[in-house]
Amino acid sequence: MSRAMKIFYSLLAITVMSGMSALAAEDPALEKVRTKMNVMFQEIGPEHINTSPVDGWYTVQKDSVVAYVSEDGRYLLQGDMIDLDNQINLSEVTRTDSRRDLMSSVKEDQFILFTPEVVKHRVIIFTDIDCTYCRKLHSQIDEYLAAGIEIRYMLYPRNGPASRSWNTSEDVWCARDRSAALTAAKLDRSFDTNKCDMSAISEQYMLGQSVGLTGTPAIVFENGTLVSGYLPPEVLVSRLQMLGPIAATTK
Repeated sequence: MSRAMKIFYSLLAITVMSGMSALAAEDPALEKVRTKMNVMFQEIGPEHINTSPVDGWYTVQKDSVVAYVSEDGRYLLQGDMIDLDNQINLSEVTRTDSRRDLMSSVKEDQFILFTPEVVKHRVIIFTDIDCTYCRKLHSQIDEYLAAGIEIRYMLYPRNGPASRSWNTSEDVWCARDRSAALTAAKLDRSFDTNKCDMSAISEQYMLGQSVGLTGTPAIVFENGTLVSGYLPPEVLVSRLQMLGPIAATTK
């Protein structure tokens, strides 16, 4: 892998392509940038480069990672673009939309579910078996459920493959009752497990990287908003209420 490719992938560490935007054939400068970027970085296709709110710059996006390239294809910039007049972080809006689309594509059987009798809100939480605040959050699971919040866990062993957390995550995934096994693991208690296809742990780990995780726990709201770190039940409820309720469902 070339040095240029390594530098670019340090900025765009993702694996799943975002949806293709309409190609702007009427914009010769954009097509020129797309061609140049594809020559330099073959994994960056024309669908990943589109117009930006600022003249002279184009947006480079794959999943929740956003960068900008100058219209001559010379300069690549990663950082937040802020609309000062409207006080909007345009880059974060793009990342949020991308996370929402990514997470909405995850199948139901890829989550470890903790579901209340009446579901008022749903969140996806990337959790590590051993991290202190992941355990603190899970110790209050009954409070989240009492508030009508469905917790959809995905396993994210932050120390990577072959770590203790990774191995325990595989055991949890292969347990007959994953919810009970996860609770036991976070309490350092033994639980029964079986042999199974453990590729889901790698998939969930890579998905966590794609949505821009910097640590655990990481909470993803249904609109794609990412909150890094622990939120007490009452704070999480307050944040979710600001987004508005979902259509309540029952078990």
